Formats: sequence, structure tokens, C-alpha cells
Amino acid sequence: MTVSLLQLIMTLLTFTNDVWTLPAPSSVIMESVDMRHMLRWPPLQATCNTTLLYSVQYQGEFELEHQNGRWMEAPECQRITLSHCDLTSDLGSDSDYNIRVRAHCGSQRSAWTKLSPSFNRRQTKLSVPKMTVMSAGDAIQVSFETLPQTSTVDVTIWKKGEKLQAVMHSMPAEEEVLHIAALQEGAEYCIKAQTVLHSGFRSNSTDTQCVSIIDPDAPAWKTPTTLTVTVIITAGLLFVLFWSIVHCRPETCKTHFHKEPLPQSLRGNWDIQIPMSPQEKELCDQMVMDPNQTSSQTDAALITHQED
Repeated sequence: MTVSLLQLIMTLLTFTNDVWTLPAPSSVIMESVDMRHMLRWPPLQATCNTTLLYSVQYQGEFELEHQNGRWMEAPECQRITLSHCDLTSDLGSDSDYNIRVRAHCGSQRSAWTKLSPSFNRRQTKLSVPKMTVMSAGDAIQVSFETLPQTSTVDVTIWKKGEKLQAVMHSMPAEEEVLHIAALQEGAEYCIKAQTVLHSGFRSNSTDTQCVSIIDPDAPAWKTPTTLTVTVIITAGLLFVLFWSIVHCRPETCKTHFHKEPLPQSLRGNWDIQIPMSPQEKELCDQMVMDPNQTSSQTDAALITHQED
């Protein structure tokens, strides 16, 4: 009995030495963008005669409730040399997941380091989708690059100047291209989009892109040629007008650029004549004054003159 107890103690000590002689990973974090879940941790700073390896396990709602708390090994992340693990395909439901990682060095193993807090894929960050818009006949093709799994894209389209009549189209992420047909020829349409998860979480909208619907029967060269000719003609007319103004002779300029005389009401020298009645003229006749007359005589003369 005593021998068996000693053997058990020695076995436990050996196991403990194997486990705890290697430090555990630290600072385990989850980076999740567009439903891609990447577990990361810093490389272990420990002396190892062989290559340091890492293993990852996870535990979801199903394992907790139906498998007595069982931990599942991430198939792609067992004894790997990398200090990160892609768990996108393993975390397949919108439940909370416990995740842990440990290190190996030969027969030595570290303790488990658990991600804290637990992770739910609904916490993923959504980036603005990369959208390309092209017109094809009376239709528009809207394509996207690398959309998140299990998501949809809401594409909003409206005729330019009529945004209140905008129409929304929903496209599953796996389709990648949306075809919108039967649009008005010659009209210009504007499009924007955003990614939507099943949980209802939305990304920011893309910048608005506008395209014109061209007549499908028109030759491919017609529109760019017309635009080029218009630009050339306009530039030529502006050149001719500028050259004519610069090199215009005085006598020629007077002929082509006739200067209208100012109306009489706007001229500076005004000859203003105010009509006067005969009585006013008579009062204004020149009077000869005798300096020897007194002021009273002068007043009397003025009175007599007015009475006459």
C-alpha cells in the first residue's frame, strides 16, 4: 500500500513537472472582421530544445448543454508553429464560445490560457463592401469582392434626381453579382450598398456611384466620338474669339463693337433753364443805386417800384 502511494505521488510530480515547466501563452485575443475569426497570441518567450508548438480548443453552447462541457479540438490548429489560428469554419453558430490555447515543447506542455471574455461571431466588425458598377444595354451589373459568409448585401438604386423613389434589392453574399434590368434608356442611375448580417447588424454604406444607360443599338464609338468632337469644337471657338479680340484693329473694332452714345439724361453738362413770369423778370431788372441815398430813401424807392 505504501509502495503504491509513493508511486502515485511520483507519477503526479512527474506529470506536474511536465506541465508546468513551460509557461502558458499570454494576451490571447480574437480579431474578427467580415465574419473571419482569427485567434492570436504573442510567441512564447521560452527556451525549448525543439520547436515550440501550439494547440487550440473551443467549447460552444452545444458542447456545454449536450456534451457535458466537452472541449473540441480545432482541427487546423493542433501542434502548429504559428501564433495564430483561423477559427472561421469552427465557430458556426451565433452562440458564445469559450476558446483556449496552450504550448508544447517536446513532452512538456503549458497550462491552458483562456480567451476572456467569451466570443460570439455577432461581434465581428463589418467593413464597407467593395462595389463595382457597370452598365450593359438597358441593365446595370453590380459586383462585389469578398463578402462575409452568411451575409446579404442591400443594394439601393434610384434615377438621378429622384432619390425618394429609390428601390432596394437584397442579394445573398454567395451570388457576388446583382443584375438590374429594364432601365430607362438615356437616364442616369445612382447606386449604393451595405452589408447586412442575419443578426441585423449593418456595415456603413458605400460611396454613391452613378452610371448612364446607353442605347444598346448605338455603335460603341458613337458616344466617345461625339464627346470628343464637342470638346474640340468648343475649344476652337474659344481660341478664335480670344485671337480676334487680341488682334483686332481700331477701325475694325469700331465697326464690330459700335459704341452707343449716352442718352442726354446721363450726360454731365446740363443746361438748365427755368422759365420766369413777366412780373418776376420785371422785379429782376437792374437797379442803379446812389450811394448818397439813405437806406430809408432806398426802401421807399423799392416800394414805389413794386407798386408801379
